[in-house]
Amino acid sequence: MATLFTSAIICIILAFGYSAWERYSVFYGRGANIVCEHVKAEYDYIIVGSGSAGSVLGSRLSEDNVTVLILEAGNHFDTNSNIHIPAFMTELFQTDVDWNYHSESETNVYLGLVGQRAISPRGRTLGGTSAINYCSCVRGSPIHFDEWVNKYGCEGWGYKDLLPYFKKLEDVKIPELRNSEYRGTGGPIAVSVQSLSTLDQYYLAAGKEMGYDIVDHNGPSQSGFSNIQFSIRDGVRSSTGLEYLGKIGRRSNLDISVNSFVTKVDIEEKHAKGVFFIKHGRKQYVKAKKEIVLSAGTINSAQILMLSGIGPKNHLETLGIPVLADLPVGKKLHDHFGVILGASIDKPLNVPSEVFGSLWSKIQYLLFGTGPLAFAHSVSQAFVHIDKTKIGREKPDAQIMLSGSIFAANGLMNYNETIAEELLYRYSNTPGFSGLIILLQPKSIGEVTLKSADPFDYPSIKTNQFSNEEDLNDLVSTIHLFEEFISTKSMQSIGADLKINKGSFCSEHEFKSDGFWRCMLRHISIPFFHATSSCRMGPTGDRSAVVDLDLKVQGLDNLRVVDASVFPSVTTGNTNVPTIAVAEKAADMIRFDKIDKT
Repeated sequence: MATLFTSAIICIILAFGYSAWERYSVFYGRGANIVCEHVKAEYDYIIVGSGSAGSVLGSRLSEDNVTVLILEAGNHFDTNSNIHIPAFMTELFQTDVDWNYHSESETNVYLGLVGQRAISPRGRTLGGTSAINYCSCVRGSPIHFDEWVNKYGCEGWGYKDLLPYFKKLEDVKIPELRNSEYRGTGGPIAVSVQSLSTLDQYYLAAGKEMGYDIVDHNGPSQSGFSNIQFSIRDGVRSSTGLEYLGKIGRRSNLDISVNSFVTKVDIEEKHAKGVFFIKHGRKQYVKAKKEIVLSAGTINSAQILMLSGIGPKNHLETLGIPVLADLPVGKKLHDHFGVILGASIDKPLNVPSEVFGSLWSKIQYLLFGTGPLAFAHSVSQAFVHIDKTKIGREKPDAQIMLSGSIFAANGLMNYNETIAEELLYRYSNTPGFSGLIILLQPKSIGEVTLKSADPFDYPSIKTNQFSNEEDLNDLVSTIHLFEEFISTKSMQSIGADLKINKGSFCSEHEFKSDGFWRCMLRHISIPFFHATSSCRMGPTGDRSAVVDLDLKVQGLDNLRVVDASVFPSVTTGNTNVPTIAVAEKAADMIRFDKIDKT
């Protein structure tokens, strides 16, 4: 009997061990197996950056009989297993897989942040920012994509043009949406819904009380309440690095060179010839037979263009950089602004912060891909209108993301210690949730510029947040919508209360008055890491555009930009999915160009 019992125990241990190994093998080793050590002298296509766009382009272009090189400044994703664990996203900020960018200190904003500067997380690893983001799948409003055509003249980039690519990229795991004509299955990026808390039931009920529908926010209408859709597959982050590159394995015609820091594009007589980069401390050069594509992201693509002599003439001349093309690079930086407010409740419906570090949570995740670590922190969200009469006629003004617990850590906000202690740390064990209140179409426009001609000097990022006073007014109005949400019968039934936001630094104002919220916004509002448009697209000859409608840099041959920097304006929601869709469309455009020329 004892022998039988021992054998049973051994079998159980082996079964669990095999289950853990099988899950771990989904991502472990794939990064190391697809990268190369040495770069050849020449390729058909060179892609700078392996993020939300670069990984897509590398995967799609290498499906043809061409040679492709991806140059990634960071390392591959095996170097940090937290990349694949959805709950650990903030643990990745300000580490070696993040560029660690900060905005400049600006007048009368970020008053409560360390150094009066906002953080700007950007992924520096295979998969780029898709490897460190919130895993939130949001396309944006169809109305807004049609504005790209009607307002900015970007023919071919409207909703009907992008919808096939939104469908192509996704693998919807939500049963009720799998047969929707607006959704896709079988694509690289998983789309799932998950929740650890019953709070979502109260959130959606409150939304109905406010007059909003429960919608598929990635369907024909974005306006309304919904559970958040995540890029998570069986508990693993569905990053572009893993899904588009890691899972296809090593291709003989695709080289992926990590730790390869691009310093400049080599341009001769308006023709992009090759790329200079640093690897292992040595300057190297590689030629492109057909095209060079910058997919380094909104900050880095702008920086590389300017270092290469493509940018505002006066700015480059001041730094002693020879001007090859006078274009408004960096001039239209567009990001979402907002604030995170906590709300206490009187019922233990939230997810306690300690469960994320518990042994049982780790066992659940390792063996089954379930439990708290398999989930991002938010639960539901709303896309709302300040003027409700515009619902269905215009794009939403704001996004409210609703979490499963109070944000009691400072990874997203960069508050100074005094404010972090007052608004965050003391509520780590308080039942409640947080609302991320985000202005979707701010009128304030930022800028990216160079600090010097040295590629290792980080660029200057100016958000100019609240430089247009209407943005401050609109955020105050959105906070009042959040107050309306809190005061619904559904939320009052669980004792929802905003008193924990009584910042003493704004105590000269009556709590919840317009003056109070303006003061709070000046102190603790932040950009929401959705920067776009520094190399915006426009019709040929548009002096406000950097690239044309084929994403080719205006006035130059063999050089394109494909990432969020080409958006005419920031989308109405998280930017990862639209960036992937733009890259999918761009890959088809590049492949058509190739066929057309032969």
